[in-house]
Amino acid sequence: MTEPARLTLDDHDQIVALLRFLRTLGKPLHLDTYCCQGGASMGYHLAGFTVVGVDVDPQKRYPFSFVLGDAVEFIRRYGHLFDSHSASPPCQLYSKTHRIQKNDHPDLIGPTREALEATGRPFVIENVEDAEPELRDPVTLCGAMFGLETYRHRLFEPGGGFAFEPPAHPRHIAKTTKMGRPVKPGEFMHVVGNFTGVDKGREVMQMPWASRDGLREAIPPAYSKYIGERLMAYLQRESLEEAA
Repeated sequence: MTEPARLTLDDHDQIVALLRFLRTLGKPLHLDTYCCQGGASMGYHLAGFTVVGVDVDPQKRYPFSFVLGDAVEFIRRYGHLFDSHSASPPCQLYSKTHRIQKNDHPDLIGPTREALEATGRPFVIENVEDAEPELRDPVTLCGAMFGLETYRHRLFEPGGGFAFEPPAHPRHIAKTTKMGRPVKPGEFMHVVGNFTGVDKGREVMQMPWASRDGLREAIPPAYSKYIGERLMAYLQRESLEEAA
């Protein structure tokens, strides 16, 4: 199992075998659902976790072990086998475009939270700023907090006993490039929609493996690395308390 596994939700025996093998690596096991091409997953990996991703769409560029299937159903079946979880339910329901076009998108935050809470494990739910009414005491992270040339505000709801504080939020001094135009020196990039400059987007987001679609759906790994380091410390404290 040296190559990342590629399984489906129906591959029960293979999933169990994979998780048993990953346990032998000696690192906490983290589940990243709605993982897309793995921006968040990479951050948790850099924080020291062994990561498994789940998404309802095939993700050929995803860099870690991957299961194709419904995220909520996977959490219900296998979530208790992981040490921690993250989830990024699709944000179309909460976007400005949805309010204008009134497209039909399901609300996945509630069902995802319910499934995560049932595992008894710490978790983080991520979404866009417009989803704030659906999230519980979310923390805002911004690219400027991590020296990235994009603002890209995202909200993170910690749960399952886990909580964290954000870094200092610098003032937004740099201008953001207008949609569809090349980034000029000194400008911050807006990696959404039909943005111009995929190579630049990979550099800004620190996701060199990702496609245009993957970049505009992702959070930068710097965000989840910051969260993951604190989640790792939380798990270590929990382990020490249980051993005492």
